[in-house]
Amino acid sequence: MSSDGAGFADADLGGGGPGSEDGSGMGPGNEGPGSEEAARAICLRLLTAGPRTRAQLATALRKRRVPDEVAESVLSRFTEVGLIDDAAFARAWVESRHHGRGLARRALSAELRQRGIPDGEVRSAVGLLGPQDELATARRLVARRLPASRGKPTPARARQLMGMLARKGYSAGLAAQVVREALEQEQESDADHGADLAWISEDGAGDDWL
Repeated sequence: MSSDGAGFADADLGGGGPGSEDGSGMGPGNEGPGSEEAARAICLRLLTAGPRTRAQLATALRKRRVPDEVAESVLSRFTEVGLIDDAAFARAWVESRHHGRGLARRALSAELRQRGIPDGEVRSAVGLLGPQDELATARRLVARRLPASRGKPTPARARQLMGMLARKGYSAGLAAQVVREALEQEQESDADHGADLAWISEDGAGDDWL
């Protein structure tokens, strides 16, 4: 699994229409496009390509016009035998996207819900990350971006860095804290204590930093 979550399936789960080679499940051994055999073939093909949630597979079957009762039967069986595991998907997603992309719990929760993960599983998965994990990751993100912003006015640098953290799901308060700390440390190392950075706060940068 790649660090940025590319090992997960985000492609169009609908695939081709009935009779296509890329996911219809039709073939000499199938009973028909709406049969359990065809539905199993569709799910297995998609799961072979990458992890999927139950909701994603249900959407794929619906696009292939598999009857709801057939889809439910196949998906339930796949869940029973462990081929579908939303809890494991959510945990792996959080691990991959937090460490690979630096996403915070808020952004991770939104991504998991978009993929049909139930709220309880979402909370359990993002709960694996604590406040200190988010703080440490936010500091790494800012430290990585800070050198490239040298030479720009301090307010512009602060807004840019806080905006980057906001887009990754970090709260305004944490973003302000981390950016202010980073700029203060930079000033100390440069023996430049002229700029007052106290204005960098949760609401001190204004609405235009998002």
